[in-house]
Amino acid sequence: MLHHSLDYCNALLAGLPRATTDPLQRVHNTAARLVLNICLRDHVTPALKQLNCLPVASGIKFELCLFMHLIHLGRATQYLVDCVQLVNTSSTRHLRSSDTTDYLKRTTRTKFGKRGFSYSGPAAWNSLPLHLRTITDTNSFKQHLKSFSFTEPFS
Repeated sequence: MLHHSLDYCNALLAGLPRATTDPLQRVHNTAARLVLNICLRDHVTPALKQLNCLPVASGIKFELCLFMHLIHLGRATQYLVDCVQLVNTSSTRHLRSSDTTDYLKRTTRTKFGKRGFSYSGPAAWNSLPLHLRTITDTNSFKQHLKSFSFTEPFS
């Protein structure tokens, strides 16, 4: 339950610089050390895995991908659906990419614009392997995404 409180509204942190998210990661690390009674000199990565707690950057991507999954299945609120567009609906010409599950990343002129869901959601979703993007059961998607997320940051 500890990590659920720490991960609340992670998607809002998308695109923030590490200088901003590193303090939150330190809170995660300290909480893991406290819960599992680990010394400061011991590496915290195994503790985070044991607690099933993703690092902050992975938690942000996890939540963005979960929102995109719900959008892809037609189970998201309309204001989120309105933020994104499938690649195959963006062009009248038939493209090779039109048969994919890719979403358009809205163009932006600033780094601040890349923090918006219309950019960060599709960017996170499109980076997932196809076998994850085609899962239609949300609980199964969460489990597979969590397993996939643990292999990325810890490898």
